[in-house]
Amino acid sequence: MKRTLLFILPILIIVAIGFTIFGIIQVRFTEEKLMDDLKRKAKTVDESMEVSARYILINNDLRSARRLVESFQKRERLQGCAIYDKDGQILAITERITEWKLKEKPYLKDALATKNSRGAIEKFGDYSVYSYVLPVLDDENNVLGLLEVIYDTSYLFTTLTELWRKISITLIILISMITLVAFLIQRQIFIMPVRRLTEWFAHFQRGDTDKLRPFKEKGEFGKLVSEIEQIALGLRVARKVVSEEAHVRFQKEDVWTQAKLKDLIHAKLGDNALFVVSNREPYMHVMDETSGSIKCIRPASGVVTAIDPILRACGGTWIAHGSTEADRKFVNSKDKLGVPPEDIRYILKRVWLTKEEEEGYYYGFANEGLWPLCHVTHTRPIFREADWQMYKKVNQRFADSILEELPAKDPFVFIQDYHFTLLPKMLKDKRPDARIALFWHIPWPNPEVLAICPYQQEILDGMLACDLIGFHVQYHCNNFIDTANRLVECRVDTEKFSVVRANKETLIRAFPISVNGYISGKLKDTDKEQMNKVRDEFKLKDKIVGVGVERIDYTKGIVERILAIDRFLEKNPEYKNKFVFIQLAAPSRTHIKRYHELIGEIDELVEKKNWKYSDWDWKPIIYLKRHFSPEEIRPYYALADFCIVSSLHDGMNLVAKEYVASRGDCSGALILSKFTGASRELTDAVLINPYSIEEFADAIKFTVEMPEDEKRRRMENMRKIVSENNIYKWAGNIITELTALKKT
Repeated sequence: MKRTLLFILPILIIVAIGFTIFGIIQVRFTEEKLMDDLKRKAKTVDESMEVSARYILINNDLRSARRLVESFQKRERLQGCAIYDKDGQILAITERITEWKLKEKPYLKDALATKNSRGAIEKFGDYSVYSYVLPVLDDENNVLGLLEVIYDTSYLFTTLTELWRKISITLIILISMITLVAFLIQRQIFIMPVRRLTEWFAHFQRGDTDKLRPFKEKGEFGKLVSEIEQIALGLRVARKVVSEEAHVRFQKEDVWTQAKLKDLIHAKLGDNALFVVSNREPYMHVMDETSGSIKCIRPASGVVTAIDPILRACGGTWIAHGSTEADRKFVNSKDKLGVPPEDIRYILKRVWLTKEEEEGYYYGFANEGLWPLCHVTHTRPIFREADWQMYKKVNQRFADSILEELPAKDPFVFIQDYHFTLLPKMLKDKRPDARIALFWHIPWPNPEVLAICPYQQEILDGMLACDLIGFHVQYHCNNFIDTANRLVECRVDTEKFSVVRANKETLIRAFPISVNGYISGKLKDTDKEQMNKVRDEFKLKDKIVGVGVERIDYTKGIVERILAIDRFLEKNPEYKNKFVFIQLAAPSRTHIKRYHELIGEIDELVEKKNWKYSDWDWKPIIYLKRHFSPEEIRPYYALADFCIVSSLHDGMNLVAKEYVASRGDCSGALILSKFTGASRELTDAVLINPYSIEEFADAIKFTVEMPEDEKRRRMENMRKIVSENNIYKWAGNIITELTALKKT
């Protein structure tokens, strides 16, 4: 519409200016013509009355004078007449203009003195009249008196107003016709060809090749279209070749790598791109408080850590909530941008939510309801009807945004986590051909716990619209199967480990998530510089250093960790001034009361324990509370002698695997909670019950005093597990499972 307006507006402005100038000239010409006609009529009337007026003035016949002026009483447009003596005094005046005698008339003296007639527009009350004065002379050319005729000029202004109205109507009609004609011309010449080209591209992008029709455009536009068709044809051929080559390479490679996953995507999905959906966006734009500039960061999130390497490898589209105001400045007209900013590999599409929607859907139902419901940390879940309605609304908002992007045939949508339990059904209702997988990144509770949720039926219905649901560990799969069997009408196939509801089968599988090993191997020079900088800043030389990396969340066991460090120092005072623990903590969900209270609790506890052991410039706990990028975390992993992961309940916990992947020299040790999914794989870690502070403290001592050979053996075993079961294998297994399902 804006382009059409820009095309038509200059034409309309030129026409309007030209027509206005023409109107002004026409009105002025008409006005002059009417005034000339009025002057001529007034002069004629005065001259026709001159003989009668001369007789009246010579004989001083006032009766005849009154009869003469009253004869103008009923004449149209002629207001009246006045007869003056040679001194300018009124002898007789038409009754309807009696008030005229009260008006100052300096022009009478000029007429008496010069003996010349005079005509002009005069003000009379609230309107104007035309006055024509004729001196009445005797035979000797002496002035006997004056005869004044007064004409109504309102008809002049009425005529001119009507003329302006006709000109305006004509201009409006002309502008409307020009606009319509110009729009039709532009539509035929520009809009329709571009629209046909846009539709052609939309079909091509969605892989709907059956609807592609050749263009028959001529001229320069036809040449452009022809070139585009050739490029598109080349891309289709190239895609086919790449898919076949990828299939061959995939069969040859044994170790899961970024390249192998990319080959699998091409071999299994072909032209269809991968669509990932999550609440947390992989890259967000925030204002730097120190410099005032906007910077792009990766938020602290296990989902981001896991999924970003996959899309970097194979491309596709990630649809997520645009969480900051600065985010809006970096998207195109379709709310998309290429990421990562420094090396674009895939598309990020941002979905915008209002504050009310975010409050109800994310902070309310998802994180005050489902999150504590699924984590056994003795935090009571809160379910509000208003939050549930907002949760449904936001799920529909995401569904609409995804449906806009899906290709024509067999799209693959990979949904992440508990924020979108209703989304699979919303997508399946519109696109039953879509292949949908949902991965649940947090624990799944047993049926008795899920039964607490008043919306259990809708949640399970939404999830069971998936073709595949993945969990970290088999225990959570078992819980889900039991929950579905107990709470909804369905059939459980224990042999295939699937749930059939309303003739729709959903596979339930365990896929232990991992990392890509992007920080394994030798340290970069920049990382070494940062590591030395951290060591000098916090005076860590010759110190035993531990590290913890978490969001501030009550499931992560940060409070228990601090208490265990305190107990370790109480039981082992010889480690005072020799031991330092660095806690990197990213504030999270601070709008929720429980999280806000937790931040204050941790702040107070750290300060209290540091004061307890304060000795000059040494303190046992260094608490760094802010968001850290993966690049900022690497130096802390590198210099740490051990890492603590003390989650009270966790689906997997990728911090444990990140730390293991970072130990390229196989040094270091991992203290790991038994209540994490990672503990099922990383059995060579020092496993703890974080609720048992005594056991926790003893585990720290055991880890610190562990022989180097033992540390190396344990770390080598864990690194082998992380290396083989990496994020590419995780994604590959999910894609393979889902595509195999479609072939049966």
